[in-house]
Parts: sequence; structure tokens; C-alpha cells
Amino acid sequence: MLKNEVWTVKRTKKLFKKPFFDLLFDAQMVHRKNFNVQNIQVSTLLSIKTGACPEDCQYCAQSARYKTKIKKENLLKIEKILQSAKKALQSGSTRFCMGAAWRNPKDRDIPYLVEVIKKVKKLGLETCMTLGFLKEKQAKKLAEAGLDFYNHNLDTSRRFYSKIISTRNYQERLDTLKVVRKSGIKVCSGGILGLGEEKIDRIELLVELANLKKSPESIPINVLVKNKGTPLYNKNIKELDPFDLIRTIAVARIMMPTSYVRLSAGRENMNEQTQALCFLAGANSIFYGCKLLTVSNVKVEKDIELFKKLDLKIEKKNLFYKEKEELNNSNFRITNRNDLYYEAK
Repeated sequence: MLKNEVWTVKRTKKLFKKPFFDLLFDAQMVHRKNFNVQNIQVSTLLSIKTGACPEDCQYCAQSARYKTKIKKENLLKIEKILQSAKKALQSGSTRFCMGAAWRNPKDRDIPYLVEVIKKVKKLGLETCMTLGFLKEKQAKKLAEAGLDFYNHNLDTSRRFYSKIISTRNYQERLDTLKVVRKSGIKVCSGGILGLGEEKIDRIELLVELANLKKSPESIPINVLVKNKGTPLYNKNIKELDPFDLIRTIAVARIMMPTSYVRLSAGRENMNEQTQALCFLAGANSIFYGCKLLTVSNVKVEKDIELFKKLDLKIEKKNLFYKEKEELNNSNFRITNRNDLYYEAK
């Protein structure tokens, strides 16, 4: 991956202010330089431990502080995880992401996580986990087990962050990303749009991500999905304009040219035209399957239909910068069966 450029808020503002079609053109050129634009990386996300999270993230239905429909579930048995991983592989996913509703994993949880990583990787899938904060020793053990990616989102800007979350601070998130990077695990980190933030917050979020010692290899861009019972559910928040989403993706593509930009939560509420413009702007990764932890996702058959319309092919292998001289255009066998996925209740 190329050495990062230094991005300032002022410079990023200029990108956001570009005429829409000029911005998309520039983003598409950057995308073409670094990726095969007809390929899309596909991941599947599974909740391996649901509910009773001690944090107070105002958007999250898994917080123990709010009365939502989410019920606490213990860690899934490894056999159940492997069953879901096999089905994800059959569907065409190349990466299997596993999330646990923790502030941080306990040391006693690490042997279980290590075993899960090793067994999922034996299936031929890349592995990603999102478990909250990590200690250096924990990250080292996960890395030694072969964990490919670790997700820990910044969520929003430093300025806006405290309006959404009070139980963990921004610097703690950045510190976790440093721990992950130091361990050799690839970084997955992005944010959520539509929380009630302003444009400057999206700008500052991207500046934070782009100015990390090394840009995240994967950048999930989520759009708020309101969950009944959470503080944000009843707040009078202006719905995110799709063009603001598209602009944000385009700017992210230009600022972090070799990163995968994932169109994540909220995609179920987007029409095909919005998704197509997001892909044109530089998004080249999605979550595949009917559930994203506790949030509904686009049905698989709809994704297959859209991929056909846009001539998109599922990327067989996640290829990073040094490996991109030859990209394989052939497609995975994919299925349109939503019952292949475990649904976290």
C-alpha cells in the first residue's frame, strides 16, 4: 500500500465542494487506477455474541442500557459458526466477519476466538472480528491465529463523537487501531452517516482515517438505521440525502485510493440507482446476506439482480495493492437463498 498523503480539513473541504460530476469523475479515475471496477468484494457478517453490551452508543440496539427487542445471547457454539461460515463461502463471500457485543474481550475468551479463527480460515475464508477494545497481548494472539482483519469504527468526528457515545472516548478507539496495526492484523475502520452530524463531521472523520499511520485496508461507510428503543430512534434527525452519501464515498475513494470502501448498513433502504452511484463513486465492497448483526440487509436475490444489471462480478480473492497487477475477472458460484445465513435475533 502506498505511503499516505497528509490530508487537511481545508484540502478535504475543497474535494467536497467540487461539482458533483467532476468529483465522481475524479473518484472513478482513482478507482480504475487501483482496482478492477467490475469487481466487488463480498463479506458476510455474523453476530457470535448478541446483546447486553455495556456501552451507551445511542444508535445501537445491543446496548444493555436501552429497552430494545434484542435479547442477550451467549457466545455461539463453534459448530454453529462454522455452519454459517460454510454457507457464506457457498454464497460467494470471501470474508467472514464475526462480531461480539462487548466493550472488550476478556482474556478467558481468547482461546475460543483463536479456535474460531483457525477453523474458519481452514475453510478458505478471510476472517474479520469486531470485539471492542483490544490489549496488545490479545491482538498478538489473534494475529498468530491468522486473523486477517479487525474492525473498530471511529463512527464520526472527534467533535460530534461525545454527542453519541459517552462510555468510551475517541482516543481509546484510535489506540485500539494502533494496537491492531502493530500486531500485523489489517485494519477495518469507518463510520456512520446520518447520526445528526454536519458535513464538517464527515470531513473530519475521513481526515482522521486518511491520516492514520497507514490507511485502513477496509473502510465501511454505514448509514444510520434507527432501532426502536434507542435514543436516536425518536430524535428528529434529518434523513441523510443520498447525494451526501455518494459524495462522502467519492471523497473517501480519492483520499484512500487503495482501500476497499464498503457500502454497509443502511443499504436495504437504498434504491438501485443510489447503490449504482455509490459503486461509481468508488465503493467496491458490500455485506452479503439478510442480516448485519441486528440490522436487516438487502436480500441476496436482489443483490444478484443488481450485480447483473451493473455487470459486477464478485471478487474471488481480496487482492491488495502489491498483488493487483493481474485481477481475476471470473465469478464465484452464488446463490439466492437467504436461508443460508444465521440470523442474530
